[in-house]
Amino acid sequence: MKKIPTTIITGFLGAGKTTLVRHLLEHSNNQRLALIINEFGELGIDGELLQTCNEKNCHGQSIIELTNGCICCTVAEEFTPAIETILNQNPQPDHIVIETSGLALPQPLVRAFNWPEIKSQVTVDGVVVVVDGPALSNGQFASDLKAIKQQRANDEELNHETPLAELFEDQLACGDLIILNKTDQLTSDTTTQLIQQLDHATREGVRVLKATMGAIEPSVLLGLDMATENDLLVRQEIHHTHHDESVHQVHDHDEFESWVVELPSFTHLEHLKQVIKKAIVDFNILRVKGFSAINGIPRQLVLQAVGPRIDCYYDRPFRPDEEFSTKLVFISEAGVDKIKLSRQLNESATQCTL
Repeated sequence: MKKIPTTIITGFLGAGKTTLVRHLLEHSNNQRLALIINEFGELGIDGELLQTCNEKNCHGQSIIELTNGCICCTVAEEFTPAIETILNQNPQPDHIVIETSGLALPQPLVRAFNWPEIKSQVTVDGVVVVVDGPALSNGQFASDLKAIKQQRANDEELNHETPLAELFEDQLACGDLIILNKTDQLTSDTTTQLIQQLDHATREGVRVLKATMGAIEPSVLLGLDMATENDLLVRQEIHHTHHDESVHQVHDHDEFESWVVELPSFTHLEHLKQVIKKAIVDFNILRVKGFSAINGIPRQLVLQAVGPRIDCYYDRPFRPDEEFSTKLVFISEAGVDKIKLSRQLNESATQCTL
């Protein structure tokens, strides 16, 4: 049974999480998305905003709003029933998106994906951390600290009084993708400095992207295939335990693009991995996915690469009328020299050094 991938979007109040989710909904094409929105208080601002979207992927039945407090503190009472409700939908969604409250630690929520009742049905595709660029440039983590203080006071279920600086570090420690938002309000130099700052604060292979109004392509956000719940040792909270049990790259472009590169067959699997890893580093590639042909093996190799991680498995046999070759989709920020990349890939494919 294929697990339903789930993306967790975290970040402080006002960072732009809801705007990011709405942009995702409006550009997700034919994907069926289900949302869990962790807004709480008397007015469910986030849920209301998302349900006013006219896109077919925003219909109310696919949106579950949790209003009883920070999701990482009510994970047993709120999260499991919400997931069960989504799993009972017919048809089931292609992807689940969870927008946490601004005070939430992502680690307890990720741990919940290992609970027996849901582990066999859902997996964490990735944790996306949205960062308020102007706030961070001022040495803060949110633009309205008074609102965050009120948010703490309103949440009777909150059982961690984490200082904002420590909570920010814990969010970054768990992140698979960092979005520096509102960069239209920053100078180019400040944006570059902040991206470098975030880059040094995250694990190897975690990308830092800049955005305006949360405008990140769904092909970049979804399909990371991290299975984050199986990799918790490197994502533990830095400062405390919650009461409920490649080389970094700097990116300077707003737009994303994808294109197909056709290559010959490869000598063997390690040859292919070597070529892809070098291309990712040399050209700041975000993701690679597609099919490859390996000499001596009659089956297609399915490949997906995110950062320094490359996952592969052999799929169906090549058909008699099908070319024994490689077709890969590359996803990057705009500005990559595609001709130079294609030339490097073709030369490397025919020159095995292993």
